[in-house]
Amino acid sequence: MTDEEVAQIESLAHSRTAPVRTVERARIIWQARQGNRVPDIADDLQRSEGTVRLWLKRFNAQGVDGLADAPRSGRPVTYTGEQVGEVIATALTPPQTLGLPFTCWTLDRLATYLNEEKDLPIKRSRIDELLIAEGLRWRTQETWFGDRVDPEFAQKRGPSNSSIRPLRHAV
Repeated sequence: MTDEEVAQIESLAHSRTAPVRTVERARIIWQARQGNRVPDIADDLQRSEGTVRLWLKRFNAQGVDGLADAPRSGRPVTYTGEQVGEVIATALTPPQTLGLPFTCWTLDRLATYLNEEKDLPIKRSRIDELLIAEGLRWRTQETWFGDRVDPEFAQKRGPSNSSIRPLRHAV
């Protein structure tokens, strides 16, 4: 080990701010540097001997960089960055500017518009996840904020019926 590697390993092994996995792996290397054998290191750090050997081999092959997590395979992304941007841009656009007959988006309306007009097959649950990940909060009822959707709502509603009996006045 070079002096630089020794300094990096010692620093990582005693770090309180580095990722826990990296600290644990550095402790394996540090204890091996001190002359401890694999079974002793495994007992001390409560890891299997196979794990200790794995990290010792990786350190010998790759150096300090070998202590980092290797890239893992996984499911490929379903939607490209452009498609996610399209969803967010559409959600932030007032529907009336797109020639739609409503003033606010709902998840169902947004999903229908994206599926039919933009030819982007996406479900409402995924739209919700994308918007939340972007830091946007979804309104569940469009009449809570701003003007009512129908400006003639009060006239169409008619007089409201009271469900509470009027109080009787004492004579």
